[in-house]
Amino acid sequence: MTEGKFNVAIIGLGFGTQFIPIYIRDPRVNMYAICRRSEQELNLIGDTFGVEKRYTDYYELLADPDVDYVHINTPIKTHGSMSIAALKAGKHVMCTVPMSISVDECRQIVELVQQTGLKYMMAETVLYSREYFYVNELYENGELGKLQFLQGSHHQDMDGWPDAWPGLPPMYYSTHCISPCLAIAQSEAEYVSCFGSGSIRADLAAIYGSPFAVETSHIKLRDSDLTARVYRSLFDTARQYRESFDVFGTKKTIEWPLIEGDGFVLHTAKMPQEETAEKIKVPDYAHLLPEEIQVFTTKTFLELDEYKHLATDGADPDGTHSHLVTDPGSLEGHGGSHPHLVNEFISALIEDRDPYPDAVFSANITCAGILSHESALKGGKRIQLPDFTLS
Repeated sequence: MTEGKFNVAIIGLGFGTQFIPIYIRDPRVNMYAICRRSEQELNLIGDTFGVEKRYTDYYELLADPDVDYVHINTPIKTHGSMSIAALKAGKHVMCTVPMSISVDECRQIVELVQQTGLKYMMAETVLYSREYFYVNELYENGELGKLQFLQGSHHQDMDGWPDAWPGLPPMYYSTHCISPCLAIAQSEAEYVSCFGSGSIRADLAAIYGSPFAVETSHIKLRDSDLTARVYRSLFDTARQYRESFDVFGTKKTIEWPLIEGDGFVLHTAKMPQEETAEKIKVPDYAHLLPEEIQVFTTKTFLELDEYKHLATDGADPDGTHSHLVTDPGSLEGHGGSHPHLVNEFISALIEDRDPYPDAVFSANITCAGILSHESALKGGKRIQLPDFTLS
């Protein structure tokens, strides 16, 4: 720690760059170090935000005794191994989704957290989005009544994306639509049964051995009469980008808009047909945050006075500033979730408690997706979640 503040190191400076200004403004944390393989890009970002400690080698960063925790935002194939390495080096870990694309790596992370007492959190944006806060508030206030059914979907055309994305099995990257279904019911996945549908191009299918254009999983919730349906597509399927979840209750049901920006639809039981549905504008939940970082629920860092010049100077001949905005979706703040994720992890460290979602629940969410793909390859065979994913 530095002067009573936790020292954070961010690894991966595409999406990860969006968190630097949040950490800079949060008085409980010191934006201590950044890590990227490209030294030129590392220095561009370090100079832009005034971060002095810089690493091109992750393992050198882990050897730095002043690093309290790492915030991992690297390509998805590396999430498991980098989290494991950090825990073994004595560092707390916050890692972007998914936890891993390997059930065994998820197990190792859970076991290391149990053995060391270190904190691990999968930084699931949906669970800290204004949309999730709103639906959860309705449920906790009794407005939805008894939960009857849950549904999630995530559609995204990832043609041309780099790194591990080409040919990725849809359910390997399904935490955004599995997590809200489990969390709203305060439950875990017990077993899954999943079917694949359609096919993607042969060159893509060959990379992971995954032929399906769409995968649809039914997830049985543990100790519950509830089942969730989750469906996911990545390639060769015409659909606007959409991360969604629907919650059906006895009193009210709330559904994600079919077209982004249209507004949630809230259905009320026992009303005349023409009056049963209304469109809802979901409120913001910045008031749950420390004042210093509330602005980030609705503004990107490029809209703040100290960074506005980056938005206008982004068209440099060499395109250097484009590295600050490599993930357009992240500039929208994923439902205002970014500062909430930071706040939750720092609060957990200060209060010496497990963050949400902790290692076990993160493993349950992630393995539900991994095993759903395995089920699809086996024609829908029912597959139990392993014991280490159950609390």
